[in-house]
Amino acid sequence: MAKNLVIVESPAKAKTIKKFLGSSYQVIASNGHVRDLPKSQMGVDIEHDFEPKYITIRGKGELLNQLKKEVKKADRVYLATDPDREGEAISWHLMAALNLDPEKTLRITFNEITKEAVKGSLKKARKIDENLVDAQQARRVLDRIVGYQVSPVLWKKVKKGLSAGRVQSAALKLLCDREKEISEFEQEEFWTLEADFLAKSGSTCLKARLTAVDGEKPRISNEAESRELCRTIEKQPEWTVTELKKGKRSRKAPDPFITSTLQQEASKRLNFSPQKTMRIAQQLYEGVELPDSGAVGLISYLRTDSVRISEEAKSAAAEYIREHYGEACCGENHSENKHGKIQDAHEAIRPTYIQYPPQKVEEYLSRDQYRLYKLIWERFIASQMAAAEYETYAAEIQSGQFRFSASGSRLVFPGFNRVYQDTEEETAAGEYQNVDALQKGSVMSLNQLQGQQHFTQPPAHFTEASLVKALEENGVGRPSTYAPIIATLLMRGYVAKEKKLLYVTELGEIVNQMISSYFDEIVDIHFTAQMEEELDHVEEGTCQWKEVIRSFYDKFSPSLEKAMKELEKVKLEDEVTDVICEKCGRNMVLKMGKYGKFYACPGFPECHNAKPYYEELGVSCPLCGAALQIRKTKKGRTYYGCERAPECSFMSWERPTEQTCPRCGERLYLKNGKQRMMVCLKEGCGYKTEAPQETSEE
Repeated sequence: MAKNLVIVESPAKAKTIKKFLGSSYQVIASNGHVRDLPKSQMGVDIEHDFEPKYITIRGKGELLNQLKKEVKKADRVYLATDPDREGEAISWHLMAALNLDPEKTLRITFNEITKEAVKGSLKKARKIDENLVDAQQARRVLDRIVGYQVSPVLWKKVKKGLSAGRVQSAALKLLCDREKEISEFEQEEFWTLEADFLAKSGSTCLKARLTAVDGEKPRISNEAESRELCRTIEKQPEWTVTELKKGKRSRKAPDPFITSTLQQEASKRLNFSPQKTMRIAQQLYEGVELPDSGAVGLISYLRTDSVRISEEAKSAAAEYIREHYGEACCGENHSENKHGKIQDAHEAIRPTYIQYPPQKVEEYLSRDQYRLYKLIWERFIASQMAAAEYETYAAEIQSGQFRFSASGSRLVFPGFNRVYQDTEEETAAGEYQNVDALQKGSVMSLNQLQGQQHFTQPPAHFTEASLVKALEENGVGRPSTYAPIIATLLMRGYVAKEKKLLYVTELGEIVNQMISSYFDEIVDIHFTAQMEEELDHVEEGTCQWKEVIRSFYDKFSPSLEKAMKELEKVKLEDEVTDVICEKCGRNMVLKMGKYGKFYACPGFPECHNAKPYYEELGVSCPLCGAALQIRKTKKGRTYYGCERAPECSFMSWERPTEQTCPRCGERLYLKNGKQRMMVCLKEGCGYKTEAPQETSEE
């Protein structure tokens, strides 16, 4: 009989850990939280010093009874939930819900699910860290107070079903501020002059740009000014190379991933949303079935804001690099955290086993698991490699008051680029031109000169990746909150996503305006960042968690009363569609419900007609030519159907495209597997080809 009980959150994690421990250990999962604040009420007693009221989560009773039976059989209980504030809080709630004896209950944490890490954690077992728990309690209570007291104001003044989260509102403010910058931006025309120079002593040709007139940066506002300046420059008798500097520069290997940078790169390179990235990373962390090894945790803990790497991981990486890329590619890298807002509780995200390179485990992973694991693996190995080395030059060509400049670089030693290429760096490096035959004092002739028209560009709309970066840089939220923040904004209809860009909706603008007017401390970026720092102080034990709540509520409560008295009701018009209600003939409107958009009759309550809204695929039906729609089954599986259903019977699990098969002329379909393929489904054809790069996110 097992004398030791280990409780983790997920069955996958339990399965992976079980194989590392002997028969004297029983490993069981709590399936996440077992207690929480009630959904039907705020659950925070403001009158009695903000005391939270925790209840057992609905549906967890049977599981708790099973856990209690296992606890009775065990001599010792180890709580092995995730190694962060939320994981510590889950363990604390388990202690309370299971009435665990503090003397025989210990907390263990590990940054990676490996045999060494798990067994090592047993030797470092400790009591529950009350400071970590209090920091999580403070966050939960703060968010509950804001959500359950500001949201009713929005229900009363705007519409039911809206929400106003503490960190969510600050993120919405960032988006609204960017929208305002874009809408107020005034485009301006400007011109640049590009020239080709030929060396009189040889065939060397050098492209350069006008950078100074009389020592000042040129300002060319229109085509007429550009032409006039070109005529003046073309009259210059002789051009001389006044400066020619050749040198070298190195580019340090990138840091290994932290949560925010993983989400950003997965968005750019794989077209993954932050939610999808975290979901797949969780699977890789908890364990994937490999032959002869069973469930293996392939990456270290995925919620981290530190680039720190253990000495063991560095040594293993160095050995791998030396063997596969040579001694010259080994680097002496010392990654440093970029700012002081990090918790540094965990290492960076990295592979747990160097002996499992991506190609070795590809066939045992899903396509998305493989792509994300490959990204994490390559970034980590690259982070431990030597810098990339470049040859550079900078030249200045002058005649009278006019100075042209040219610069460029070329890669001479790839270093980490052998594993991980940064496409943005290569684009920014500038085209390398052969300047070997040039020297200071070389005489040049002007061969060609032309003006190029440009326009100033407004700030770019946020993408999910750039919003994550902005949240991190401004100290809004923590690694575990970035993906939920964005998901909530999209789900509530405050933000819409089109081709990876985030746009604030009318509803989002109204909510932001109301919250900004009366609850400026909630949406203030500096205040939100300061609150995160105070939560860090609670974790460090230098501040009591209820002091943080009291300080916040003293400012928040008067704003709440003022908003309820002064805010005027806002009439939010529903979007009228050309879909006709079958029951009364009115044009139906689009409304936002708990599960997204739906069509509703504006004649409610006289007419109760409503029906689902389906996003159009942008592809015509191969049977009748009508529009195809993206639909979901009752269990949530995506399929593609005709808007004329049930009159039209077309339905496909594979995503239809407008492209046709070169063999038989039938429609091609997008099929996701180990590889993303375009396939013909006509029986007997069998045509398939690799699909172009994805253009949409999940």
